[in-house]
Amino acid sequence: MTRLGSAFRVLTAAAAALFCVTSAAPAAQAVPEPKAPPEFVALRTVAPTIIQEMRYTTEHNFLGEPVDGYRQPVCVVTRPAAQALRRAQSQLLRQGYSLKVYDCYRPQRAVDHFVLWAKDLEDEAMKKEFYPQVDKSRLFADGYIAEKSGHSRGSTVDLTIVKLPAPPTRPYVPGEALVPCHAPQAERFPDSSVDMGTGFDCFDTLSHTDDPRITGEQRSNRNLLRSTLAAVGFVNLPEEWWHFTYKPEPFPDTYFDFPVAVRSVAGHRAG
Repeated sequence: MTRLGSAFRVLTAAAAALFCVTSAAPAAQAVPEPKAPPEFVALRTVAPTIIQEMRYTTEHNFLGEPVDGYRQPVCVVTRPAAQALRRAQSQLLRQGYSLKVYDCYRPQRAVDHFVLWAKDLEDEAMKKEFYPQVDKSRLFADGYIAEKSGHSRGSTVDLTIVKLPAPPTRPYVPGEALVPCHAPQAERFPDSSVDMGTGFDCFDTLSHTDDPRITGEQRSNRNLLRSTLAAVGFVNLPEEWWHFTYKPEPFPDTYFDFPVAVRSVAGHRAG
């Protein structure tokens, strides 16, 4: 065999091997994303008037970056929870208010992201706003961060009340000066919520729903939120005025990991 023929055979074999590798690669990478069970829906299809400000798709949260698993700014919840929120919204609309949700279903990968962030004690980019009085090394011990979240079961929501007509929330500008979440409302980041005494996701004992330092209008606003949601089946987490879980939960022992996106609940009936 000539040198030219030998070289040609080597090149042909190499090309064939490369074709096999490149042909196999897409198949190996084509792992389908998990989808939500049919009991999950997009809240907007059930209660379209509820305002949504999904914080974890943005940089305005205690991590300072979009959170893993949040593909789109959409509230996904179990159908019974969505229907209960619709009933609560109906009551508030009659009084000139609206609900506004900050977070709903949360995939396990997002919780894992929280845990990794909490273990990185050097990353305190958002400390001044969200945990100004808490040492980051205490976040696990003090219960602010955990390896599992009720949000991942699909019936827990973080929300507030907005006075109508609702002013739009101005965009958060990464790097802007941060104000402590427990500061007076006029000084905190303006997010259109009625005055609850702290901002959302404020890692502080002042966020405890019945903290005795919360009085007057702030106390009335917290009580209005809690009583309205309790009337339709939600139970408040005492450490967070914004955190409510619908009972009975359809999935009390299951922690899901499908992404927060419209396609995760595509085709699921709203009613």
